[in-house]
Amino acid sequence: MNSNTKVSIRFFDDREVRAIWDEENNKWWFNVVDIVVVLNEQDDYTKANNYWRWLKRKFTKEQNQLVSATHGFKFMAPDGKRRLADTLDSNGIIALAKNFPNTRAMKFLDWFLYSENTIDGQSKKKAYSLFESNLIDEFQVGTAKGLQQIHAYIFGGLYDFAGQIRQKNISKSGFQFAIAQFLSNTLRQIEQMPESTFEEITDKYVEMNITHPFMEGNGRSTRIWLDLMLKKRLKKCVDWSRINKNDYLNAMVKSATNSATLKSLLKNALTDEISSREMFMKGIDYSYYYEEV
Repeated sequence: MNSNTKVSIRFFDDREVRAIWDEENNKWWFNVVDIVVVLNEQDDYTKANNYWRWLKRKFTKEQNQLVSATHGFKFMAPDGKRRLADTLDSNGIIALAKNFPNTRAMKFLDWFLYSENTIDGQSKKKAYSLFESNLIDEFQVGTAKGLQQIHAYIFGGLYDFAGQIRQKNISKSGFQFAIAQFLSNTLRQIEQMPESTFEEITDKYVEMNITHPFMEGNGRSTRIWLDLMLKKRLKKCVDWSRINKNDYLNAMVKSATNSATLKSLLKNALTDEISSREMFMKGIDYSYYYEEV
């Protein structure tokens, strides 16, 4: 696998399902052991790998063509090294789920077949494509217009309000975001906030989150907006895979009054891999995972 290979991570019941993009055949290949972990609700990868070996022998005896459909790709192992792993394409995963000897496979199959066609699934594909797009280099950094450009690109054609500042008041879990009537003034004030240090950039990010300028898709757009500021000003970005979902969500709630926990989480996850496609793709995967209910 070369360094330009697209790597995707999806989450089912908070468990990772990794995939690799095959440019030549224009499709995703999914890590089979990840699927086995999900279907057996078993987080021990050694046991999952052994179970997959047993399944392969079983399928071979039954002359099931599933085993011959597997391809080997290298994935990052817990020890930091890339190791060869069996993968299946979408049709193979569907066949595996249908042949899997437990009832949990049907719930997984519903998720697998549905997730690509939702608004989230479609917008996520568009977010992925930002890495290859020259547009991301043309987006304004640290401005409300820049955030609107991001939102319009990701959700264009999916929401009729893509890129448009909301004109209605919204709240979440009892928290009232910025009043719509004063949004223009609030956004101007945020734009004028400095962004030359990590502390300043995070403060600006917190204020934009409190503002929540769109009806939907604020978190996903604003995390990209944050990373663009970090890349331009500090030559850093966030490795979102290092930030636990619940820790992040709790820190964001607290940040309205005290951003110390959020700053600690983000600072500890900073990386200088700002040109890495894998880092960008992984960031999108985790960003969308944070939004899953």
